[in-house]
Amino acid sequence: MSPNAYCQQKAAASGSSFYYSFTFLPPERRQAITALYAFCREVDDIVDEGGDVHTAAAQLDAWRSEIERLYAGTPRHPVAQALGEAMTHICLPKEHLLEIIDGMAMDLHEGRYPDFKSLLLYCHRVAGVVGLLAAEIFGYQNQRTLKYAHDLGIAFQLTNILRDIGEDARRGRIYLPLDELARFSVTAEDILGAHDSPAFHRLMAFQIERAERYYEQALEQLPPCDRKAQRPGLVMAAIYRAVLEEIKRRGGQTLTRRISLTPLRKLWIAWHTWFKA
Repeated sequence: MSPNAYCQQKAAASGSSFYYSFTFLPPERRQAITALYAFCREVDDIVDEGGDVHTAAAQLDAWRSEIERLYAGTPRHPVAQALGEAMTHICLPKEHLLEIIDGMAMDLHEGRYPDFKSLLLYCHRVAGVVGLLAAEIFGYQNQRTLKYAHDLGIAFQLTNILRDIGEDARRGRIYLPLDELARFSVTAEDILGAHDSPAFHRLMAFQIERAERYYEQALEQLPPCDRKAQRPGLVMAAIYRAVLEEIKRRGGQTLTRRISLTPLRKLWIAWHTWFKA
């Protein structure tokens, strides 16, 4: 299997909203964003497979070494080889790829976040930086587009956190800031035990409102000259906002169920947004 075929298979198998945004891209850019997405999946899977912490840390260190080989021109892993092909025509800063790995490593040691500032660092590493790399792949003229892409990545991650509260709790993780839990009289035990309550709904309403603000803030920063180039990000924004709206419509009840959109709905949103943008 070729490196690009490996990445394509990795992206398609995930069923992620990101995959639907790649559909309409020109081949070179589609290859690059698929390779980036496959890289994110590789390092994320190391953490989410639930193995020994020391083994997972060693595997992430192996990926740091692989990134060094990539920039030395000697990648071994098929995903790194696909990234190397993309880098012949697109700039992908090494520090961004390494920072994504640092973000994944936080999941090995950070089961809780005391406040939003500490959570924001995690979101920056695992999502904001991905937004910056995606902006490089899609292309831009105005530097403000990087701020848009970063904040949009944060909005995506905040949506992921709200969607996956129950799933994360079953892994022993809580991504909602602990000081905000206390403000709304919700305990960590409530989250871990999937205890639904009016207090939890009020907490979720607060979190949903913040995620909505990040979408608005990001989209306000996208310069008109780069709107066409950044259409894949707008597609992702439309799909993720639809997920957030579903969470809101169902009263934030994600402790025992994971809210998602059907593939057909995602495809319709992608098609509609691409040709409207």
